[in-house]
Amino acid sequence: MSWSQDVQQGIRTARDLPRLVGNPQAGADSKKLTKIFKVRAPKSYIDLVNPSDPHDPIAAQFFPDERELRFLSGELPDPIGDKRWEKAPRLVHRYPDRVLLFPTFQCAVYCRYCFRKERINDEGEGFSKAAIASALSYIASQPELREVILSGGDPWTLSDRQLKQLRIELEKISHLRLLRVHTRVPVVLPRRVTSDLVDALRGRLMVCVVMHFNHPREITNDAIVACQRLREGGFMLLNQTVLLRGVNDDETTLKTLMQELVYSLGAKPYYLHHCDKTRGIGHFRTTIEHGTTLMRSLRGHISGVCVPNYMLDLPGGDGKVPLGPSYVERHSGQEWGFRTYDGKTHTYVEEPT
Repeated sequence: MSWSQDVQQGIRTARDLPRLVGNPQAGADSKKLTKIFKVRAPKSYIDLVNPSDPHDPIAAQFFPDERELRFLSGELPDPIGDKRWEKAPRLVHRYPDRVLLFPTFQCAVYCRYCFRKERINDEGEGFSKAAIASALSYIASQPELREVILSGGDPWTLSDRQLKQLRIELEKISHLRLLRVHTRVPVVLPRRVTSDLVDALRGRLMVCVVMHFNHPREITNDAIVACQRLREGGFMLLNQTVLLRGVNDDETTLKTLMQELVYSLGAKPYYLHHCDKTRGIGHFRTTIEHGTTLMRSLRGHISGVCVPNYMLDLPGGDGKVPLGPSYVERHSGQEWGFRTYDGKTHTYVEEPT
């Protein structure tokens, strides 16, 4: 099956749900939900679902849930403050040396926990030459920039021709050094990762692909082949995982995922994101305390190469902060007390110089 057939045979509307998940009530129950946030998933990703498990961690990521209608106090339509830092249509400049560029707001899968779900839900925001031209003009005017991050939406839902042209235009801006791509395509539509796609992005700029694997079962043979193709193309591979209640918020699942990202895909676990304050996703959000406990179960117990940074994107647009955990127990003068990964205490004294 080609990747385009994979998309066509997947879920594209609420009417497709009963046929593909074997639940005749699914379409009726989901009609109201999908008016708020659409449903979409390729056939190969749907095939990873265990239909006999009502709490299946793959299904939970794309299947509508009535709890999405429950908005909690403090939840926001733009939880990380994109609009605050928007310098041109589809361009966000929050940090000094890098910008986010959104060439499309369409995705191969609509993740129920997405922090941009209210914008991605807009069918009118596909590829726009005018918006891209405006963004490129801004990027060229900012000599401190070194990196452009393609996000969205998923940049790899664009055609190879569109991606190649965008890469060529970015390479004309001499102060740029790095092109980063944020994508779930290697997870949910790995056959889209073709040699033509790799060739479209390969050029003067260093390319870093940041993928979004959230569960070990997503690391399929097709995903392994896709990542091998990306590595052979000379691309750096990172992964950012969202910590999701009921999906990956237990020690065994998280350890296995982080190890297999490295051992099977050759991808460095980059970030473990604390779930954002997006409207209607409170059922996915863990506590920070639980997240730091899970991080303690990783650090020292598995290879440091497999350990991500646990991060919180502060509501309103003030940026990301690391959440720890901290291994500093006490500090007095030149004496520091630390707790080791296995729970022992150690005192370190700084000698005067």
